[in-house]
Amino acid sequence: MLEPCRWSQRSPLGTPKACKRRYNSSEKSQIPLKQIKSRLAGYLMRSGSDDTEIQSSSNDVVNEREAMATAMHQLGQYNRSVACQPYRKIISRGIWVGDNPFTFATPVLLSQLSLSAFVTGTLQFILTPLGETAFVSQMIGGLLTGPLFLGRNRKLEARIFPEDSFYVYETFAFFGCLFFLFLVGVKMDLSMVKKSGKKALVIGLSSFFVPLIVNTSISFILMETVTMDPILRPSLPFVAAFQSVCSFHVIADLLTDLKLLNSELGHLAMSSSMISGMCSWVSMGIILTVQQNLTSEHHPTLWVCLSLFAMVITIIYILRPLMFWMVRKTAEGKAIKEFYIFIVFLMVLVCSFFGDVLGQHFLFGPVVLGLAVPGGPPLGAALVDKLDSFVSCILLPSYFAASGAQIDLFSVERRNFGVLQLMVFSSFMGKLMGTMVPSLYCRMPFRDALSLGLILNAKGLVDLLLLKRAMQLKLIDQQSYCILVVSMVLVTGTISPLVKILYNPSMRSTAYTRRTILHAKPDAELRILVCIYRQDNVPSIINLLEASNPTRESPLLIYVLHLIELLGRASPVLVAHQKDRMRSSHPNRSEHIINAFRLYERQNKETVSVYPYTAVSPYGTMHSDISGLALDKNATLVIVPFHKQWTMGGTIESINAIRNVNRNILNKAPCSIGILVDRGTFSGSLSISLSKSLYSVGVIFLGGSDDREALAYAMRMSKHPNVNLTAIRILEHGQKNRMMTEGNLDNEMIKELRMGNMENERVEYREEKVRNGIGTARVIRSLENSYDLILVGRRHATDSPLLRGLKDWNEFPELGYIGDMVASTDSDCEASILVVQQQAYLAEALLDSPKYHEPDYCAVVLVPRHVAKVRPISR
Repeated sequence: MLEPCRWSQRSPLGTPKACKRRYNSSEKSQIPLKQIKSRLAGYLMRSGSDDTEIQSSSNDVVNEREAMATAMHQLGQYNRSVACQPYRKIISRGIWVGDNPFTFATPVLLSQLSLSAFVTGTLQFILTPLGETAFVSQMIGGLLTGPLFLGRNRKLEARIFPEDSFYVYETFAFFGCLFFLFLVGVKMDLSMVKKSGKKALVIGLSSFFVPLIVNTSISFILMETVTMDPILRPSLPFVAAFQSVCSFHVIADLLTDLKLLNSELGHLAMSSSMISGMCSWVSMGIILTVQQNLTSEHHPTLWVCLSLFAMVITIIYILRPLMFWMVRKTAEGKAIKEFYIFIVFLMVLVCSFFGDVLGQHFLFGPVVLGLAVPGGPPLGAALVDKLDSFVSCILLPSYFAASGAQIDLFSVERRNFGVLQLMVFSSFMGKLMGTMVPSLYCRMPFRDALSLGLILNAKGLVDLLLLKRAMQLKLIDQQSYCILVVSMVLVTGTISPLVKILYNPSMRSTAYTRRTILHAKPDAELRILVCIYRQDNVPSIINLLEASNPTRESPLLIYVLHLIELLGRASPVLVAHQKDRMRSSHPNRSEHIINAFRLYERQNKETVSVYPYTAVSPYGTMHSDISGLALDKNATLVIVPFHKQWTMGGTIESINAIRNVNRNILNKAPCSIGILVDRGTFSGSLSISLSKSLYSVGVIFLGGSDDREALAYAMRMSKHPNVNLTAIRILEHGQKNRMMTEGNLDNEMIKELRMGNMENERVEYREEKVRNGIGTARVIRSLENSYDLILVGRRHATDSPLLRGLKDWNEFPELGYIGDMVASTDSDCEASILVVQQQAYLAEALLDSPKYHEPDYCAVVLVPRHVAKVRPISR
């Protein structure tokens, strides 16, 4: 006796177990298809739910069943597959009333989403420290929830992944892909294609066409010479084409995971992948569209192309101007309205719907719309912020799980596996050679060229979607899909750790000469790179630069770098601003900062030159932009603001991401570094040159290379006519030089200070003797109302008695012991602080030289005269 059933398509896992009969016929029925479906739907409506019992004694029911069987037989004559499955209710009443949640659709869906997200997140937590990308973790998670692992347990599979649940589950998966690819379009910057140099253009074209030609040639040779599965043979040329593609988004994700986005290699890889990706998308779009329409009796290829062209025009000339209008209606620095976000989400769904209606894949519309979205804040950044985490962490893992459910390597034939692996290897070598040859011709180092070739060989979600679409259009079979997906995971999983071993971006910012104020020539120009996170940083940094005493004999070359977090885009940007015009994609965000420094430059003609830049990059790799620019411009000092900002009202604003940038700078910068802690007093002071009173500078000298660097900076400031300098050397009672070399260098520095300023009444030197850290703190407290600027070393000998009692209390190690004591939130001091570290990163050969074998850190503290209070610490 037949049970009530529902008409459905074939399950992605194969023939449903609940199927009672299957009808197929090559003959055409005389009854129209709509009438047959109507009969079938009518029977289903009269049958009701699974709670309805059908009595076999009723003649009407028997007639209904005969009608049902007839309708199914007639429907089979249209070469359709019909499967009967029990109807699954939606919502469970709970286990306390006897319901099994795994027999209801909603609990099953929630368990599937939770399991896929948990497995993927766990694998990312484990594999990310090993250098693996998110795609590898996600794909392995999908394989584990498929037939390779979870599917081996039939009872567990039947409960969590029953065959009739995949229709709803895959709907959620593709919904996640829809918004994910929309975000891919939002993050892409098509202007990079115009900005790409000849090297990136040649590498991008070569990395696509070389593997395409090589792979296609090998595929035809294999078709003629190797005996293989008849189903596999015609798909080899398509496999050759699919293996040659490159996706910009995949490369951007790989570089982000490897923290190479801001490196020289990362910039070249991004530009090259954009060129190669454009060629890939256009060619694959043409292949899939033509192949899809060739199977139709009407051959509507021309109409499909025209309608898609009309859709693209609509997006560019109607929807894109509407989104720019939304941006103009949003005040600078304000969040975009929720209503505008809703309108954009509606656009995504409508574009997806019309793309599917017009004969293209439903993902086509969202990608094109994403490319049309204005990048960065406020719209692009808001869309990424609202969608990225939910889509990437919850919805997207379901797609990998659904894809893994279709992969069963136990059913793969060895001969097919060998043929396709040969195609994968030839594609890998072709892309590697296509990338390395032009790179080496452009005199690129071999290791860098090899790393670039490996990066462009990486695969990801876009490639997986392409293979899935090809399988749906029967360009490749199920076995080929399984083999190619597993190969993608193996290749990409191998590439990531290899690139980390081959390419070390920190070596690119290695300085092979001393770049410190102490070693600079007194009559040479002083190059300073100042970093700005926000507009509030500008006044205090300009006052500090003015105290640095720019003269005609020793002018200041100031490189201003405005640092902006990369939001809503995948490509970092470094822009050099011209004097008469701004070419930045973020003019409103940098204009006020640049104008302030331009004004300072005009007020100090012939002594100050300003060169402004804007860097838009993630906080995690922002230090690479700073180190690279400092190296390129031969900077002697880098000044960065502290991550905490004190306002005039006494409130504190803190951004921990900036703190991580500063700490990375301390470890990687190729010159001396200064961290400025502005507590609101220094930024509000008058210009030193215009002030009628003298600006008092004090130096607390404990000894070491960092204190010598601080003293050298203070000696330069002392030459300013409006600056007073006082050097206070703190000594231990009965101190003897424990390290003669260090002691001699310290004594020579003090001697130079005293001998060079014997007739200068604005320079004073004195000594203070203490027994421990409490005495050191007492000295600092006695100086807090006497000076506007105090310089001290950032790091000293850990066993120094002068710091005993201070070492155990260090809230911000990047400021050093003394700087941290003054900047601490527990202190009542309102002084601004500048922490300077002497050049710490040299080439290994230089570090091994006895000439440069010294400690590496120093600090500068700014203390206004009337408010600073530093209390001693007792144990």
